[in-house]
Amino acid sequence: MNVGMFGRRGNDPRPLFTKERDVMNVGMLWFDNDPKRSFDDKVSRAAEHYRRKYGRPPDVCFVHPTSAQKVKDRAAGLLVKTSKTVLPNHFWIGVRE
Repeated sequence: MNVGMFGRRGNDPRPLFTKERDVMNVGMLWFDNDPKRSFDDKVSRAAEHYRRKYGRPPDVCFVHPTSAQKVKDRAAGLLVKTSKTVLPNHFWIGVRE
């Protein structure tokens, strides 16, 4: 059995997130477990790296629900969404499609 990203079989073309405004098929995974940094600072650093690397600003960041317990729906200007498929202390950042 061929298991793809996040447990998908083969080359399943369906997006990982299905709400129309929350679709992101490709993104950058960022790890930051520094307990001294705020959540907003972590997202801001990830977004800045994304801008430098890909030449365009991201607009969404997916995080594990435990990573965003006290966060509303935005951090560092990005829409923040939660997903159990993203590991704690990881930030899946990119542009909604």
